[in-house]
Amino acid sequence: MAPRSEALPFDLRSLEIFLAVCEEGAMAGAARRLGLTQPAVSQAVAELEARMGAVLFDRSVRPLGLTPAGGLLRQRASALLSEARQIAPALRDTGKSRYPLVRVGLVDSLTRALAAPLGAHLAGLAEEVSIRSGLTAAHASALLTRQLDFLAGVDELEETEGLERHPLISEPYVLMLPAGLPAPGRVEDVAQLAASLPLVRFSARSKTGIEVERHLRRLKLDLPRRLEFDTPLGVAATVAAGAGFAVTTPLCIHEAGLDPSAFAVAPLPGPAFARSLTLVSRRQEWGRLPKEVAQFCRASLEDLLAAGPLLLAARPAATRAG
Repeated sequence: MAPRSEALPFDLRSLEIFLAVCEEGAMAGAARRLGLTQPAVSQAVAELEARMGAVLFDRSVRPLGLTPAGGLLRQRASALLSEARQIAPALRDTGKSRYPLVRVGLVDSLTRALAAPLGAHLAGLAEEVSIRSGLTAAHASALLTRQLDFLAGVDELEETEGLERHPLISEPYVLMLPAGLPAPGRVEDVAQLAASLPLVRFSARSKTGIEVERHLRRLKLDLPRRLEFDTPLGVAATVAAGAGFAVTTPLCIHEAGLDPSAFAVAPLPGPAFARSLTLVSRRQEWGRLPKEVAQFCRASLEDLLAAGPLLLAARPAATRAG
């Protein structure tokens, strides 16, 4: 009977043998390490190559070298075996009704608002909690490669299948100006302001920076590029020092933690322009936890909105099914 097309061309033991040969550089060394005979190791590698339909080792050199296919398999096999080795300890930990490890990536503009309360909340649910701050793009890559479990950021990863998404909040973009500077009332006034005071940009590596540039093009505002920063603090501190103005958001300003008397906030002229923050996780891996984490984050942000007049421009996002 022909094998089913979805049957895997390897098992974990064959990958373990393959990685041992990679690390030892010889079949004999891998055999000693694994307590097998050299013929057994050679046969396992040959069968793996046959099932894969690719030569994995360059046998013309010593120690054994990897072919391009072998190099790719080594990278993927290492990650797969690492995940597999965590299954038994994780299953044992479920008896304690606690998760063994929860890893969350926060877009940097949410660090001040969420890192501490979310960390404390998750510490009651998991043995170990890791919270990272940074650009959404870096967190998205980490989520897709299983280095993170949850992402709270400005990218829903709509084109990626197998994810669940929970809206957190929507907030408008605003103008941040040095204290005492009159607020532009029209789009034309923004261009006039930029002639005497530079626009302080978010880095084009950030989702926020990309969205702002796209909106400026819609407004037909071609403003000189002079200053840009990766972090909300860099942008806000430069404005507060009187060295420029910025298109930013209430949460980005809050993240900087600056003295409110050092700057002013005004509506951004032109059509409505807002960003949405979303919690993203892999589908059907965490049960109700993604929804519960999103509810906690949403409530924390709502409390922050109620406490700070600067943040009243931001509004909680409508809840929708993941």
